Amino acid sequence: MSLLSVAEAQARILALAPVLATEMVPLAAAAGRWAIEPIEANRTQPAADLSAMDGYAIRFGELPGPWTLAEGESTPGTAAATPLKPGQALRIFTGAPLPPEADTILVQEDAAREGERLRLSGDGPPRRHAHVRPLGSDFRSGDRLIEAGERLTPARIGLAAVGGHGVLQVRRRPRIALISTGDELVPPGTPTHGVQLPSSNAPMLAALLAALPVEIEDLGIVRDDLDAIATAFAGARADIIVTTGGASVGDHDLVRPALERAGASLDFWRAAMKPGKPIMGGRLGDATVLGLPGNPVSAFVTATLFLLPLIRSALGAAAPIPAPRLVPLGGTVAATDKRAEYLRARIADGRAFPLSGQDSAALAMLAEAQALIVRPPYAPARDEGETVEILDIA
Repeated sequence: MSLLSVAEAQARILALAPVLATEMVPLAAAAGRWAIEPIEANRTQPAADLSAMDGYAIRFGELPGPWTLAEGESTPGTAAATPLKPGQALRIFTGAPLPPEADTILVQEDAAREGERLRLSGDGPPRRHAHVRPLGSDFRSGDRLIEAGERLTPARIGLAAVGGHGVLQVRRRPRIALISTGDELVPPGTPTHGVQLPSSNAPMLAALLAALPVEIEDLGIVRDDLDAIATAFAGARADIIVTTGGASVGDHDLVRPALERAGASLDFWRAAMKPGKPIMGGRLGDATVLGLPGNPVSAFVTATLFLLPLIRSALGAAAPIPAPRLVPLGGTVAATDKRAEYLRARIADGRAFPLSGQDSAALAMLAEAQALIVRPPYAPARDEGETVEILDIA
């Protein structure tokens, strides 16, 4: 099987995304998910002409005053007052409806009150419609508030609420199973002997997914044994099964044959990228299987490029793969060969500085990185100050 381009491998893993059922959830529970249908306004906002400041409602045409104060006041949540009579002003508070005939707010800092009389005291008269939030100026009933496929950010949750919605339809949280393979691995925190290695990929991936609405189950470490790995696959109850390690071509790289033994179908294996070439994708029953490399940096980079977009796509994101952004280099980068390269970098003063250690097992350097410099295949060398694409990372 030939090497796929990163773009083609991403397209193929997205095509394998599990189909998740929908559910209606309260607004707070919808936060961080994606709208799976357009969300329209059930009401008009503001529902009337409202004051944006504390002050007095007046007719603009009666400037510069003075005015006689009308009886009462207008407060938020109350019905509009009776129409202003000629020469009258009404005390009004922020968020309160303007009385009929009023079209301008004289803020209290620019007004002087003497008994029942009001006069202008500021540096100059207000402009027409000053400090007025007009009826429907935010949106009107039936307006499209949120497009299908947009993420339900805190601001969009607030928008849905003021638009008259108390619940929203979203995809249910996908179940993610993490499987770590390797005879050398021991659980984190366990004393190591000889060349034993604490298992870092599963906690790292769980942390990477923490900002997404998912349910994660860590199925632990599976030794390099074909039957054991196949049994772990068969026993996983998940929408997406993620493995780390065992995806290459060595004698102990058993994920591919274990997948086949468990009844999975392999859609692709290996992408033209560095780090992360031995990535694979397939299906096992209704579950999507994503096999990531075992080296921690490779696992992190491939999870960023494939696992995160896969989950976003399953949840209904219209654009599950973030677009890179352009920044100038703070150093130099070498030319690339037939594989795309993803260089760890720190960002300072708006520039991307490639880190000195790019080994795929160097977690200390990955922990310093704030971005990946994206280098396409057969890209020429770049000097300091030249522009490159980067992907921001967690």
